[in-house]
Amino acid sequence: MRLANHEGTCPPWGGRSAVPERFTYSSSAESFSSFALSSPIIKSMTGELLETQPAALRKIVHVDMDAFYASVEQRDDPSLRGKPVVVAWKGKRSVVCAASYEARRFGVRSAMPAVTAERLCSQAIFVPPDFTRYKAVSRAVREIFQRHTDLVEPLSLDEAYLDVTENKTGLPTATKVAIAIRRQIREELFLTASAGVAPNKFLAKIASDWRKPDGLFVIQPADFDTFLPPLPVGRIPGVGKVTEARLKQVGIQTVGDLRTFERGTLEAQFGRFGARLYELARGIDYSPVTPDRPTKSISAEDTFEKDIPLFETEDLIRRLAEKVWLASRREARIARTVVLKLKTKEFNIHTRSYTPALPPTSCEELTAIALSLRERIDLGPERLFRLIGVGLGNFRESREADRSATSLESSSYASGMWANQG
Repeated sequence: MRLANHEGTCPPWGGRSAVPERFTYSSSAESFSSFALSSPIIKSMTGELLETQPAALRKIVHVDMDAFYASVEQRDDPSLRGKPVVVAWKGKRSVVCAASYEARRFGVRSAMPAVTAERLCSQAIFVPPDFTRYKAVSRAVREIFQRHTDLVEPLSLDEAYLDVTENKTGLPTATKVAIAIRRQIREELFLTASAGVAPNKFLAKIASDWRKPDGLFVIQPADFDTFLPPLPVGRIPGVGKVTEARLKQVGIQTVGDLRTFERGTLEAQFGRFGARLYELARGIDYSPVTPDRPTKSISAEDTFEKDIPLFETEDLIRRLAEKVWLASRREARIARTVVLKLKTKEFNIHTRSYTPALPPTSCEELTAIALSLRERIDLGPERLFRLIGVGLGNFRESREADRSATSLESSSYASGMWANQG
């Protein structure tokens, strides 16, 4: 088999009425045979054949559903297909949960304020999110993964790592496993997924984004020195805008630039993350695929361009709360505790947390709690801050959270539990 990148272009429902108007999970091979994926020809960056990998190397697949929430809406409502769909509630405080690829052509992106999305794409069709339905589809995708391996690490409702070094189906390569998974998702769920194949999680995640949507990309060890150096350093997981700016200040714009720095120099500049950067720049990532690793917390934080007083932080707290709420909607478990983090210009960290009797049920409720936590920071009006963060923690299974809430309501802590630090 000669190897080349595979990239699909059409949605799985095709040009005819391939999907019934009210979708069920039972599939028909005859109805969808014309839309099934054939085994593509796949090539590595160097054009080498990918039939086998050294036994010592792991075989990792990262699968990422394409525009997941929007694609589910288009699948289930034929009138939305081919149109710019934005999954969001309309309103000044709402943020975009997902955007179809038709909407993305106008610059619409997830986590963007809904009013901005409406301005960028006036013809966008806004659909309120239905997380119960998205979670059900996510479980169906997970069932497909588990036909091939028990080593599945979900990152959210729409993406996961799979370790297929040893797979259940006896397929000889990770590439063929990825092909099979994508075919099954298309034929059974009428959705598309992109996949990346590599010897570790870091590279597999980069690869899955390389041929989106509906694409498959493979990175072999022999490709590292060809593929990695030209990448912008911002493509490295964990390198946000602030870290990227700091890297650019010392002359690091690409992974190739990063490779020219010694480990000790990077550690001196960036602490433990510097050592991580040194390894990732060389394609080194030993982190295992951890099945069913529960989320402990979700947070978002931002560093100000200049230090500001506490009273100027409201707008940013609102934006961070929106990001955290959006991220939490991808979790099957429910968060019980809201956390606010502040760092002074002297680098002193202060946190405040609150566990209400009932978990927050809306972005507005999360925002209100975060703003109330700000009122419990009493360091004087002259104190300046350089960073602020909002988080959710204490995740529980939904039934467990319900039992906990019932217990709290009948206790002296019904008004909630507070915690301070710093």
